[in-house]
Amino acid sequence: MENYDELRTLRHTASHIMAQAVKRLFPEVKLAIGPATDTGFYYDFDNAEAITAEDLPKIEAEMKKIVKSNLQLKRYELPRAEAIAFMEEKGEPYKVELINDLPEDAVISFYEQGDFTDLCAGPHLRYTSGVKAYKLLSITGAYWRGNEKNKMLRRIYGTAFKTRDELDAYIAAQEEARRRDHNKIGRELEYFTTVDVIGQGLPILLPKGAKVIQLLQRFVEDEEARRGYLLTKTPLMAKRELYKISGHWDHYLDGMFILGDPADETKECFALRPMTCPFQYQVYLNRMRSYRDLPMRLGETSTLFRNEDSGEMHGLIRVRQFTISEGHLVLRPEQLAEEFKGCLDLANFMLDAVGLREDCSYRFSQWDPANPNNKYEGTAEQWEEAQRIMKELLDDCGIDYSIGIDEAAFYGPKLDIQIKNVFGKEDTLITIQIDMLLAERFGMEYIDTDGSKRRPYIIHRTSLGCYERTLALILEKYAGALPAWIAPEQIRVLPITDRAHEYAKEVLARLRAEGFRCDIDLRSEKIGYKIREAQMQKLPLMLMIGDKEVESGSVSVRERAEGDKGAMSLEDFIAFAKEYAAAPRAKK
Repeated sequence: MENYDELRTLRHTASHIMAQAVKRLFPEVKLAIGPATDTGFYYDFDNAEAITAEDLPKIEAEMKKIVKSNLQLKRYELPRAEAIAFMEEKGEPYKVELINDLPEDAVISFYEQGDFTDLCAGPHLRYTSGVKAYKLLSITGAYWRGNEKNKMLRRIYGTAFKTRDELDAYIAAQEEARRRDHNKIGRELEYFTTVDVIGQGLPILLPKGAKVIQLLQRFVEDEEARRGYLLTKTPLMAKRELYKISGHWDHYLDGMFILGDPADETKECFALRPMTCPFQYQVYLNRMRSYRDLPMRLGETSTLFRNEDSGEMHGLIRVRQFTISEGHLVLRPEQLAEEFKGCLDLANFMLDAVGLREDCSYRFSQWDPANPNNKYEGTAEQWEEAQRIMKELLDDCGIDYSIGIDEAAFYGPKLDIQIKNVFGKEDTLITIQIDMLLAERFGMEYIDTDGSKRRPYIIHRTSLGCYERTLALILEKYAGALPAWIAPEQIRVLPITDRAHEYAKEVLARLRAEGFRCDIDLRSEKIGYKIREAQMQKLPLMLMIGDKEVESGSVSVRERAEGDKGAMSLEDFIAFAKEYAAAPRAKK
């Protein structure tokens, strides 16, 4: 639909039709909220434990009756007391709570359609018959108002479009998304798993997943070393006093895992680190620094811990423990432009290397001047100056960016490189942040050319962001068929007969000596079965070895996408495979 607001209005109407259908079929349920979303709509219900996914077709059938009845949606308003009494009479406690939370001067409006009335600000279509193409998608749990301390409700998701063709296209896209979902692929191909007794948001990387992340970490660390980064390794926890200096204790306490009583100042209290910056600053503070030491580029493969809400957990994309390619550049103010561009170049190189750059967008995340005391450090003048400088840098780099108000870090603006998963949920993959505040909090100084002491600027940045999230995104991007340079198993040797086993083992040993990640299938299965299984596991290269290959000292090569490539001498194959599986390299 050309008009986005029209689409939301249609979907909002569909949510009311669905709620009316549910109330007809399950009169005991209580209504919570039912908004339109970017991709459809949902409605939350209480006392709906009996509703299951098997009931969705029945609810859809009832919706069809309501649509066909062509009920008019009539809007009217009530004074607060009458509105509360009306909803209390209907036995709708969640609606009463919503009314009580409205501002004193709020207009309290309702929409009526036949035997169904709902508290709602609208807008809606005039008649239910305007909702022609819709489908209910799933049913899940959702805490009231998103707070895990509140009651768990039943949420029914659906979507609606103006035409059946648009709906069919969306459903097909969703089916493709489910096929590519890293939660499905990653578990089926044994990249990761989760275990209830370990906890939500704490995935276990199986050997394949661990190998990919190891390869990415080494790739990042080696590239950073080529670009002048110094590697650090800092503790996973610290006393609250460190976080008080940095400001995280005041601004991020709810997102941290605390070891001890944070309110008891008489005893030591520790916290697992949610970021590495206050730790890496101690490297800089190890001794007095001169302008000759700057820029100092510090990099670390950091394990971090963040106390995310349980409703936010999603596979490897949103977790409570993760590993990140974190770094901090301490520099003179006049070095800011060059170093910022260097961070952006490194980030873009990494995105190109894993094939995600074309899927990313850039967001200039700024502070919200209306919310300075609650979230942000510094003065309005400091923020305006920092954001002016970052805007100049982004414009000079030719970055096409959107602006995100109230998305900045508490200490400075940032460039967020955003990416969506297969279901359209957007997350941040890489950040580059300008910080003109924390150096003062930590007493960081350097001796300038004239002998005076000055405060450095700091850039907080990641090279590839969270490795777990990156693994999830590339599993989805390639539907599990990872590029050969980061595939956990690059080559599988497939002997056709038992007579070929010894030569196949020799080939395997030679390939491993050349640095390839490879394995052999010695089972007494037909070669077609072995090939199909290797294909199912998305292996880049397969080598078939039978009597002919044993006699000629060759291998028959099969490539994952192109199929059979014919016979090659082992030496020719090694040369081919080295080029085929070569890691990307930055331009000099």
